[in-house]
Amino acid sequence: MARPDRAVPGGGAAASRHVEAFLEMLVAERGAARNTLAAYQADLDDFAGFTAARGIAIHAADADALRGWVRQLAGAGYAARTQARRVSAIRQFHRFLAREGVRPDDPTELLESPRLPASLPKALSEAEMESLIAAAAALPGRKGLVAAAAVELLYCSGLRASELVSLPAGALRAEEGLVAVRGKGGKERLVPVSARARDLALAARTEAAERAGAKGARWLFPSRAASGHLTRQSLGLLLKDVALAAGTDPERVSPHVLRHSFASHLLGRGADLRSLQVLLGHADIATTQIYTKVLEGRLKALVEAHHPLAR
Repeated sequence: MARPDRAVPGGGAAASRHVEAFLEMLVAERGAARNTLAAYQADLDDFAGFTAARGIAIHAADADALRGWVRQLAGAGYAARTQARRVSAIRQFHRFLAREGVRPDDPTELLESPRLPASLPKALSEAEMESLIAAAAALPGRKGLVAAAAVELLYCSGLRASELVSLPAGALRAEEGLVAVRGKGGKERLVPVSARARDLALAARTEAAERAGAKGARWLFPSRAASGHLTRQSLGLLLKDVALAAGTDPERVSPHVLRHSFASHLLGRGADLRSLQVLLGHADIATTQIYTKVLEGRLKALVEAHHPLAR
């Protein structure tokens, strides 16, 4: 992060202080990770360079300057998703400035974000998931225990890979059907888990705890890694092995795909978007709404079967 006393493009030390304060807010209020901060810093530096070339401080940019910067991004050939991410960073920065009274307005209010192409979740079918679960349980030794627990937990709860591997040792208790998960931004949510997934995870941990040593004692999925728990990379490779054993293309299987499968199958069986938003830990319902594409066929059939004008 920029130091408060170091000049940066687009306004010198004053601009640097505002950027520094914004990044500190991301850490304090949202629990932003190091990589997230680095991305925001890079986006702000890019915008600051643009405004400085026009003699404008980064914290004093108007709507015309912002639109010019967006046009420059498009002209430079950046993908729509990259453009949207950068616009989002600058939008949040200006909202912060307005909230803190640094400026009286938010010039990004009417700024349009690049239109993103629709992206459908790459979910597996229910039959494919059943094959993965059976293949994981059939793997030999400790690998089979961990694989079975990981596949069941990912599919029955929709956890992110980072959330799964960092579950503490006491996260799953025999008498409870819920687990407290710390998700993005340090926000906690309660997620239901099946009794079978819970029992598999506890069995895998009992077998692995002694090998992992004292550092691994804290985690539900202990390992000899520096973190003391199973890494995201190791989890991904483990799922590739499960896919091969199940006769499924390994390129189609990942923790993220199992999360998508969890969401798609729930919706397909009648779950509502608001409930799914809570289960997935999405801060914005708009993120969850992408799954409505999965339901188009079911929704059309629903209207045709029940709407009076469809008869």
